[in-house]
Amino acid sequence: MIRFRFLQFVLAMFVAFPVATAASPSHAVEIKQVSGAKGVSAWLVEDYSVPIVTIAVSFEGGSTQDPIGKEGIASLLATLFDEGAGPYDSKAFQARTEEFGVSLGYSWGRDQFSGGLRVVKDDSAQGFELMRLSLTQLLFDPAAINRMRDSWKAGIVRAENDADTKAADALRESLFVGHPYSRRGQGTAQTLDTISRDDLVKQFRRLFAKNNLTVAVVGAISPEETAQMLDLVFGELPQKAELEPVAPAQMQFGKRIDVEDTGTQTAIAMALPGPLRAEKSFFAAYLMNHILGGGSFSSRLYDEIREKRGLAYSVGSSLATLDHAAYISASSGTRSDKAEETLALMRSQIARLAADGPTTGELDAAKKFVIGSYAINNLDTSAKIARALISMQTEKLGIDYLVRRGDLINAVTLEDVKAVARKYLTVEPTVVMVGPRNS
Repeated sequence: MIRFRFLQFVLAMFVAFPVATAASPSHAVEIKQVSGAKGVSAWLVEDYSVPIVTIAVSFEGGSTQDPIGKEGIASLLATLFDEGAGPYDSKAFQARTEEFGVSLGYSWGRDQFSGGLRVVKDDSAQGFELMRLSLTQLLFDPAAINRMRDSWKAGIVRAENDADTKAADALRESLFVGHPYSRRGQGTAQTLDTISRDDLVKQFRRLFAKNNLTVAVVGAISPEETAQMLDLVFGELPQKAELEPVAPAQMQFGKRIDVEDTGTQTAIAMALPGPLRAEKSFFAAYLMNHILGGGSFSSRLYDEIREKRGLAYSVGSSLATLDHAAYISASSGTRSDKAEETLALMRSQIARLAADGPTTGELDAAKKFVIGSYAINNLDTSAKIARALISMQTEKLGIDYLVRRGDLINAVTLEDVKAVARKYLTVEPTVVMVGPRNS
């Protein structure tokens, strides 16, 4: 059987089984709020089409909580959840997951620490127990820590030679000067070497508590069984996490950063301001970004730079919303002798959209795609539904968000999109170029 480690979490956790009720989210996905007796609640979607139970969890406080000089604690911690817990050492714990077909994994982010469990209903008791042990009784075996540290350091060294990684690092460091977001969440070889077992144990105890926990459950499990599971798996967690406050990021734009690289390609990355997820203009900005570069083959950047001129092997944009910052990013990879031309075209498309806004046809097509693709991308498996439920809770979208989402998007007017384009796309972006000198 496959041994699911944290780097395989997406495959292990999210190559799940289709949920028959997910095709029409506005009325088919019924979400229930369930509370246990020990102070933990969850959003539940019952589905008995396949005998699977999926649990997704999120704990507030990701790599922003790493102490200065010890960046990488969250990322290293994420590798240890199948390296022994309770009465089971690493080998025994992994054998136990394989025996019962349990997929259990955790991953880190900037603002959250996420994880999940997938297990066949008949073996759910064993799966729940393993999840409980992983959240309350990790062994932190020194040999496992050293092994995972060496593995993580090797990955970091490989990534440091990648132009896209260099561009992303330089852009982040320039945007978020002095803020925790500026630091490398995965750490460096040097900072990882400073992290001790005691550091990991302390961070584990600080981050995992009831008051910063969000839970979603999907599958063949009743509300009564869910309440019992919540008490069993999460009931022993501390009541309150010990998080350091994180201030809103004051992003810095208008810089040009050139990073020399020995490759034959140039990576381009740029950033402009954007709205936080809670702002009313979010969907207007989301649709604007889709038209600019988020819509892949249908976007202006793709059409003008790749399709018409063949200048870039990749080009696009995205709207990044973190807990304490939001920004629009655009990126491209191109031949080094075409880098400045590609950048100029990216700038011209941004300026054109800022000045004129989208056409009615572009906006209508963007709405249709964004509404129609949501179920396919977010609600076609039990694990995707669980992740969507987590996002709906952490972003405070409301338990009826799936019903309201289409109406919220359709309510965006052409003038709304023009207004956000004028507001955000007229700012001088920060631009990073990673490639050969004089490219």
